[in-house]
Amino acid sequence: MNARRFEAVITDIDGCLGPESAAPLDAPLLAQIAEYNIRAKRDRSVASITVCSGRPLPYAEAVCRLIGNDTLPAICEMGVWLLDLAEHHYIMDPAITPDQLDAVRAAQRWIERELLPRGVLVQPGKSASISLWHRDTSYLMSLKPELQAKFNEHAWPLRISNTVAWVNCDLAHVSKASGIARFKQRTGLHHSQLAGIGDTIGDLAIREHVAFFGVPANAQDELKAKADYISPFHETGGVLDILRHIEKLSG
Repeated sequence: MNARRFEAVITDIDGCLGPESAAPLDAPLLAQIAEYNIRAKRDRSVASITVCSGRPLPYAEAVCRLIGNDTLPAICEMGVWLLDLAEHHYIMDPAITPDQLDAVRAAQRWIERELLPRGVLVQPGKSASISLWHRDTSYLMSLKPELQAKFNEHAWPLRISNTVAWVNCDLAHVSKASGIARFKQRTGLHHSQLAGIGDTIGDLAIREHVAFFGVPANAQDELKAKADYISPFHETGGVLDILRHIEKLSG
């Protein structure tokens, strides 16, 4: 058996393992990705695959089960949680305090009172962050200054960012980067042993923590400029292509 060049591949979900839209997941391609996790258990040349996502923990757990990841921790809710299926552990970032959780809940109550009547929806299932959606994406993005002003007014320690269709309100000290740092600490894996996959500028946190970084064809141009490999394929097909490229590097 060859020694692995990479022990783990950390990939985003939306725009990578699945579409940014509400379109169905590509189950046949995800089954092919799961084969990598199955092979990794017996072949030292194959890296295991896990996820790093802003999605709530239950969604990330379902995706991990689809791709056969029951060995590596998953980073969920933009770093709020580490999900360790191997140990059956759900670990919130210990840097999150009770007062900060109270602030997130207070901010969500204000959003529910003031923004839900305007058609804004709150993504269910999150514990220490808030994700917002509206049918009119341009209108949703126009609310960011109002949100920031309200957060500042109440000293709610929330950072505002956005993806293609969502506005995310996260605790200022919690991010994909802090989640990956906790992942490294829990697994003992280092930068040189990790590869990553992402599609939006928010995935720079993955880029900065791995030795090799690939993007699918649908990735934002700003992120493509940081990539070691750009797949000609989109989303799940792109991830599968990147995994094949990583396997060649390890051959």
